[in-house]
Amino acid sequence: MELVGGQPSRVIRTARISNSIAFGAKGYIFAVLLAGLPQLRDRHSLSHSSIVAAIFMISLLAAVGSRMAGGLARRWSSRTGLRIGLAITAVSTAAIALAPNTTALFIGLGGYGITTGIVNASTIMQHALIEHRYGAFVMASFYAAWAVGSVLGALFIAASVKVDVALRESMLAASVVILVVCLVTGPLLLRPQRAETSPAEAKSAAAKPAVTTPLRAYLPFGIALVMAFAIDLGINNWSALYLTDELASSTSTAALPIAAFQFTSLAGLLTGDWWVRRFGPRTVMRSAAGMAVVGMLMAVSAPNPAVAIVGFGVCGIGLPLITPLCFSEAATLASGRARDALIARLNVFPYAGTLAGGTIVGLIATQGSLRFGIASLLAFALVLSVFGRAFRTRTLSESGLAKIPVADDAPEPAAGLERVQHRNPE
Repeated sequence: MELVGGQPSRVIRTARISNSIAFGAKGYIFAVLLAGLPQLRDRHSLSHSSIVAAIFMISLLAAVGSRMAGGLARRWSSRTGLRIGLAITAVSTAAIALAPNTTALFIGLGGYGITTGIVNASTIMQHALIEHRYGAFVMASFYAAWAVGSVLGALFIAASVKVDVALRESMLAASVVILVVCLVTGPLLLRPQRAETSPAEAKSAAAKPAVTTPLRAYLPFGIALVMAFAIDLGINNWSALYLTDELASSTSTAALPIAAFQFTSLAGLLTGDWWVRRFGPRTVMRSAAGMAVVGMLMAVSAPNPAVAIVGFGVCGIGLPLITPLCFSEAATLASGRARDALIARLNVFPYAGTLAGGTIVGLIATQGSLRFGIASLLAFALVLSVFGRAFRTRTLSESGLAKIPVADDAPEPAAGLERVQHRNPE
């Protein structure tokens, strides 16, 4: 028996760390591919249209992979789905590295697109189980792991180039890293029954068939995800060009808005769990949307690069919190297998946001100016600001779990997961 003293058991803590590492590995390989894109382009003589087609294909196949993750979770579990997704990610990364021609390259990128959806959806399913056991919002720190992984991936490619290691060898090494993460973290992830908080809840979850959550129940979270991802990708794709083309900045200065956005994003994610526990999802959601509006307004109306950079940084403080908030809130609409299926469906919306953020700004810019294109991101932020009421005012118990002895293989008591109701701060 283990005295948990108000904290989740060792098994749950280990699962949280393992799942975060798995999600960080996904960010790592994503950054490896992005950072290696110039070398892939040169090796295969890719045109701009070919790169756009590859991005479009990956986004569509990622949505397909997300739905596949729902099927894997129903057939086995999100734990099995995640292990399968990580294994195929390692294989597809190796296939991209070894691709002898453009056709083989696109096949490898297609495999990567599918596994992107599988891994993303499965890790979110796992973390929804873990958050259920914690009895407290812990989703923001989970997304911070992805940000850290992406930084490590970019630094890995930069270091490889510095010491003259070919991209093929670098990507093969990265595929080995993903395979090791799969083998090490896979056995430590949660089985579905460990998410239940009492024997009665576990029995009930096993006995009841999964009920499909109606679209109208989670559609507000889906639309919020589309808006958030569109803004995120729009800033990362177009902010540098905006500074050079509209604000006459130097090339070195043009890289700063992305750095400012990513820095404040990581800071927001690392502190986001505390903010949500302290003030509740609705207040944090509205504050995050408000900061996005203010930041984008500063960027759109900026008379010089410095104001635009600050604006993009302000936008990054709260915007990344919207995604974990949406998934955390949606996870309360269902339980067991139904919760996994819901997350798989909800995870399709972000890919619509990536397509919107990557194309709408560019299309508007071709008809007018890039400033008007960036203004479309301000419009997305304004849409985000109206969805605050879809989020609850409550927070989860700070203590998370009851202070009683708990065995590693026994579920914690239901009492530890009681919600603490708060007055509407408005």
